[in-house]
Amino acid sequence: MNNDAPTFPHPLGELTGETGARVYSLARLREHGVPAGRVAARCRPGGPWQQLLPGVYLLHAGLPTSEERLRAVLLYAGRAEPAPVPAQPSPSGADGADGTAGQAGTAGVGAAASAGGPVMITGLAALALHGFSATPPLSSLHRIDVLVPRTRRLRSTGCARIVRARALPRPEPIGGLPVAPVVRAVADAVADLSEAGPVVTLLTEAVRGGHCEPAAVVRELHQSGLLVRPHVVAAVETLLAEGRTLAEARLYEMVRAHGLPEPLWNVDLRLPGGPGLGAVDAYWPEQAVAVELDTRAPHPGVHSRTESQAGPDDEEARWSATARKREHLERLGITVVHLTPAKLRESPEQQATVVRTALTAAEDRDPAAYVTVLPR
Repeated sequence: MNNDAPTFPHPLGELTGETGARVYSLARLREHGVPAGRVAARCRPGGPWQQLLPGVYLLHAGLPTSEERLRAVLLYAGRAEPAPVPAQPSPSGADGADGTAGQAGTAGVGAAASAGGPVMITGLAALALHGFSATPPLSSLHRIDVLVPRTRRLRSTGCARIVRARALPRPEPIGGLPVAPVVRAVADAVADLSEAGPVVTLLTEAVRGGHCEPAAVVRELHQSGLLVRPHVVAAVETLLAEGRTLAEARLYEMVRAHGLPEPLWNVDLRLPGGPGLGAVDAYWPEQAVAVELDTRAPHPGVHSRTESQAGPDDEEARWSATARKREHLERLGITVVHLTPAKLRESPEQQATVVRTALTAAEDRDPAAYVTVLPR
């Protein structure tokens, strides 16, 4: 009896064709009728195949491509945990849920990921896939970070570095691969950096490139426990200043591009002879309308406390202070419009309409209390 005879509808020759998948797990090879002994024989020195990671094989000799390394890492991290009953091959020959057996290995990656839980590329490799220019090219990365559930029993090995998380974000598909969102990938990349300069570079590109807002990045760094590191705190302070500058520039552009009256920019409001009322980013004194940019984020200065002692209380205090300020101004007859950097970037025309409506509605309101306006 020939033990090498294929037991699956796809013969061995199809696996190594130009259009076929070149990275396979041992389980998938068995489903294609290739027993473990034959796999081992073909991976001997000088053989036509090679083992990239435990249980993951490259079906050609020579160096793997960047895509093949990415797929190998996903297959390794997404493999099912050992079970007492082995999975049976599908009678239809479908290679995973989408049944795309010969499409560059996407079915194999998807099947493995779904079997062992969600996994995705993260860290520098993910940022490279997102198009970051500050990251090294994929071909120069010795290790590829892969995000897995905290409960997965895996170890880092070869080119695969395991990153665990309590809760995984929804992956973004890039080139048929599951990739962590930018904010999570940035946090995982920053975790491996020991100097502020490279951290600033990554954070700045994330914001300037329009991938995300500063508050989202800082929140992810906080949740990842990275704001206890002084060099990350220093980088975050630079990021927040950068983010506010960009948001202010978008606000200037919105006012001018959509024909709004020119306001007083960056002023402090104060009751005559009384206490200060707070700073606003734009103020129309005739209409008593103020605009505030909501660029709040978890405060970077938490390195002297643990994560459990810091974030939530500080954030709640800032929310309360902001709410009290707004209520005080509105009791004085001043309309406060809050705009976020994300909304200014994504829908400036809509935000201009919000401000214009507030300015127009001033004609129907009682006159506001007189306030002193001082430059910041």
